[in-house]
Amino acid sequence: MNLLRTKSIEQSIADADEPGRKLKRSLSTWDLMIMGVAVAVGAGIFSVGAKAAANFAGPAVTLSFAIAAVTCALAIMCYAEFATAIPVAGSAYVFTYATMGELLAWIIGWNLILELFTAAAVIAKYWGIYLSKVFALTGLDIPPAIPLGGVDLYWGAFLIVAIFTVLLVLGTKLSARVGNVFTLIKIAVVLFVIVVGFTYVKFENYTPFVPAAEPTGGTGAADVLKQSFFGFLTGAAPAQYGTMGIFAGAALVFFAFIGFDVVATSAEEVKNPQKTLPRGIFGGLALVTLLYILVSLALTGMVSYTQLAEAKSPTLTTAFEAVGDTSAAKVIAFGSLVGLTTVIMVLLMGLSRVVLAMSRDGLLPRALSKTSDKRSTPVRLQVICGAAVALVAGLTNVDLLEEMINIGTLSAFVVVSLGILVLRKKRPDLKPAFRVPFGKVLPIVSAVLCLYLMTNLAVETWIFFAFWLVLGLAIYFAYGQRHSRLNERFAEANASVNGASGAAPRKAAEPEDEDELSRT
Repeated sequence: MNLLRTKSIEQSIADADEPGRKLKRSLSTWDLMIMGVAVAVGAGIFSVGAKAAANFAGPAVTLSFAIAAVTCALAIMCYAEFATAIPVAGSAYVFTYATMGELLAWIIGWNLILELFTAAAVIAKYWGIYLSKVFALTGLDIPPAIPLGGVDLYWGAFLIVAIFTVLLVLGTKLSARVGNVFTLIKIAVVLFVIVVGFTYVKFENYTPFVPAAEPTGGTGAADVLKQSFFGFLTGAAPAQYGTMGIFAGAALVFFAFIGFDVVATSAEEVKNPQKTLPRGIFGGLALVTLLYILVSLALTGMVSYTQLAEAKSPTLTTAFEAVGDTSAAKVIAFGSLVGLTTVIMVLLMGLSRVVLAMSRDGLLPRALSKTSDKRSTPVRLQVICGAAVALVAGLTNVDLLEEMINIGTLSAFVVVSLGILVLRKKRPDLKPAFRVPFGKVLPIVSAVLCLYLMTNLAVETWIFFAFWLVLGLAIYFAYGQRHSRLNERFAEANASVNGASGAAPRKAAEPEDEDELSRT
């Protein structure tokens, strides 16, 4: 059993053209840029920044956003280099398979499923809640959940997931066009919030810019589970604010940047990926970062962070209510609803593409990778993903696992950043259209930053993550390792080399297989 066997880049590209399992290239630079903005600018822009300012960083939450943006940008550079070298669906999973071997590729693919599935379910549930708030603002009292037996059924989650599952089945280009319209609307809403917010700014609210660190006052088991993993390892008492608060805030607001790795999963559906992918990804990231920093400056300038901390769940609405502008709540509620809409669409697409790539390789059932002859979309898989997300979002308390989204993303970022160094060493002959500058320095810095942000997530998040990894390894050794197509190729090649007795002569292994064997 060789757990470090790698899949050649040539084989990955060849598998992407397998009849009945291939996707259609239809996305442009504009589509990718809007896709990145669509998945990043959601309700998080109205809530995550407020929580980070209130509980971790104070006015320095702007620095938290900047740190998260730099970390994301460094990792996305590595994604862009990989994606232009291996322009197929699967993102970090495919990149890891080509550089670090099947076992680690499975772990990364499993973590991507965690990130995308959890994010889609959490956000679908919030969409239904925000929809009820919008109804309430118009005078209609429609509860977000309906009692069903012993559980609450969040009907809005079923509705929105069903709509976008149908759109994605009909075609990636069609769903992208719908997403473009919603994205432009929510950018307009965000700009409105920024402009109005700055009219209430008082510069004294920016001081102290970095509040002095202070203990949270808790010492019980619950407080230990909620503190950062880094604080737990170093023996520090649970605390907030100060320099460590800025980094804890960065770990939290990093949630607002997830999705740019999802854009990379669409590499197989992009026209001229060598040029389109880098332009689309970096253009979207630049716009999102600018919007986030402006929103955080408006937020912390409108009210003191101590006022935000007094609220149970602080949001931008909290700030506008504090300055007496309750009418802005309607705009924010509408903006949150529109913002969440496109996020769900992109996450559902990304989830199906990662599972498609893993099933093509046999690590998950091959039947899942079938695509429609007419529309070149994974109809069966998209419906399965949509149904699973809808059930979890509509029937469970999935929002308890919000931070699992961040740890899944960051773990993939760490591996992709280091994978670039392995790729360059293994395949110096490759000439990707985009290359991370400054040699080995930036990929290493990216890996270190992502790993450090991971340690700033809560102890309980790491515990849940450990359980997820154990479950993933159990599935791999019970099913994936035995059904792997690469495993079958190795077995056939070994049988040919060893000249198995009684076996009919077999043609020589393909160049890709010989290359894979030599590397492991």
